[in-house]
Amino acid sequence: MRALIVDDERLARKELMKLLEDHPMIEVVGEAMNAEEATQLVNDLNPDLLFLDIQMPGKTGFQLLEELDSVPLVVFTTAYDEFALKAFEVNALDYLLKPIQPERLAEAVAKLADKERAKNAAIRGPEKKLGLNDQVFVKDGDRCWFVSLSNVRLFESDGNYIKVYFDSNRPMIHKSLNALDEKLDERAFFRASRKHIVNLSWVEGIEPWFNGGLMVKLRGGDKVEVSRRQAAKFKDMMSL
Repeated sequence: MRALIVDDERLARKELMKLLEDHPMIEVVGEAMNAEEATQLVNDLNPDLLFLDIQMPGKTGFQLLEELDSVPLVVFTTAYDEFALKAFEVNALDYLLKPIQPERLAEAVAKLADKERAKNAAIRGPEKKLGLNDQVFVKDGDRCWFVSLSNVRLFESDGNYIKVYFDSNRPMIHKSLNALDEKLDERAFFRASRKHIVNLSWVEGIEPWFNGGLMVKLRGGDKVEVSRRQAAKFKDMMSL
């Protein structure tokens, strides 16, 4: 597993690298001292894992994750335990308090091994678009989530924001639906209209609607109208 260490403290980076020598499954491919360096290295190296500090000069670790289209596995490293509830409110992998204890690192590596096995078993799209096996980082106010796209049933445009539907949550992210549509694998996600993108694996029922459109029912009860323009393509994709 190829890892990138992001921490503004040089000694902290070196200490973590030393501890990781006992875990040969983790290969440290780079280190960064701030979010700007990390963004470039993530794009260049495409690591499987980030060991990520939260409080850094300039942008925080949270802000770094918001800028990434697809988020690698993340283990936060922080000296401030008050960030734990914020960082891991929902579905987080792990966090390590500094100074990092070897036993806690070993626990985190065990979790990473489980995640890596699941990832290797998945098949990604040939064009590297975001598919059901990818995860994204969603931040809305003080709440944060790591969300598998397989759990996102619907994206809904709301002005300059997108409402993300997963579980009972509907956080807002600052992104256009057009920009998101270009990054999603069209075999898994369908642009139903100007306002909605649906996860095809969540479709439970379809019925005719006004003006040649369709009404799609998703598992959980959400209903989405498919525009007349998109109805024929949707029928073809769903083999109706």
